[in-house]
Amino acid sequence: MSETKLREEICRLGRSLFERGLTPGSSGNISVKVYDGGWLVTPTNASLGSLDPARLSRLDASGRLLFGDAPTKEVPLHTALYQTRNAARAVVHLHSTHSVALSMLPEIDPRAALPPMTAYYVMKCGATALVPYYRPGDPAVADAIKGLAGRYSSVLLANHGPVVSGDTLEAAVFAIEELEETAKLYLLLRGLNPRYLSPEQVKDLTKVFGLALPEHAHD
Repeated sequence: MSETKLREEICRLGRSLFERGLTPGSSGNISVKVYDGGWLVTPTNASLGSLDPARLSRLDASGRLLFGDAPTKEVPLHTALYQTRNAARAVVHLHSTHSVALSMLPEIDPRAALPPMTAYYVMKCGATALVPYYRPGDPAVADAIKGLAGRYSSVLLANHGPVVSGDTLEAAVFAIEELEETAKLYLLLRGLNPRYLSPEQVKDLTKVFGLALPEHAHD
């Protein structure tokens, strides 16, 4: 896809996420890799509902701003995912309500923030790691992401929100939407002893769809 088309795609999907209430105000950010190893990223203090394709931040492969508006303060977060996930071509970070709520619960396992509730959660997200709270834009969050060693494409930032990488922007958006819906299901069913997918069912999904789950993710 050309850089022009990628710019349009970022704005189209960003508007869709905003209009459906998945990231309010000027929260959330999106980045996509381009042909030369650099990437496009949404600007700081920009609403995903009103992005201008011509004003997106254009970074080189090292994360240095080439032109466009000043980039989101979360550039270190995006950089860490690109550096540790070789297949990552896009990263989406939101402040979606149910995922943020999930990240605040005391019982959450950092290795698997959600149990295997549905087939599509396992297929699109695999498993979701939870990393400790850092203030927005803190470079230390990049170290926390790097500490996951590329095992997770889906991560929850405690008291902050989800961040997901994908091999396309559309794939990353679909995955973060699935994460939000699964977090909503978890909150609705919390304390009701719901039936999750069995280890055998998860194993079947990984075999049929060629999934690579982190070790012990869904024990």
